[in-house]
Amino acid sequence: MSGTGGTTRRRGRPPRTESADTRDRILTAAREEFSEHGYEKTSVRGIAKAAGVDPALVHHYFGTKEQVFEAAIEIAFAPALEAPDVIADGPLDAVGERLARFIIGIWENPTTRKPVLAIVRSAVNNDTAAAVFRRLISTQLLSRVAARLDRPDAELRVELAAAQLVGCAMLRYVIKVEPLASADPEQIVARLAPVVQGHLTGP
Repeated sequence: MSGTGGTTRRRGRPPRTESADTRDRILTAAREEFSEHGYEKTSVRGIAKAAGVDPALVHHYFGTKEQVFEAAIEIAFAPALEAPDVIADGPLDAVGERLARFIIGIWENPTTRKPVLAIVRSAVNNDTAAAVFRRLISTQLLSRVAARLDRPDAELRVELAAAQLVGCAMLRYVIKVEPLASADPEQIVARLAPVVQGHLTGP
């Protein structure tokens, strides 16, 4: 049945531009909620309230809380997914320095630090969040980096390099152990680069 205004719209289906705006608003709210409250204390209802939408719309666009978390992670962690390109660009004997500089740079940048901190904190405190984080890191980052390395046991090498960098980031940015927390980033990169290089290309 057509309406009186000459144009009709199917019920329950917002216009495409409205859909995109609503989806972006939900994702923005989700990142803020996860950053402030962590995975455990964040709810779909809370995300919906922060976004100014009905909870049913959150489920419509993303499904479960786990799926909302994964979508929020993917956007927040998008810069880190460029790491394989960083590794590929330049000689292999300097890959450790490039990777260390890239990862420390993500943590040093205030724009990316807050969402990454939220991701790490949620993954540490919740098994579901950890599984989502692990799946994203394994399929979209570590396996892609390993594929670029012409070395035996490439996956183990990349995981050891990642452990070195993540461990340093945890101590510096999350636990804030001194003097590491106050050290100059260039000094940290200079100390980490040879160790990361050894994991990736050493004997």
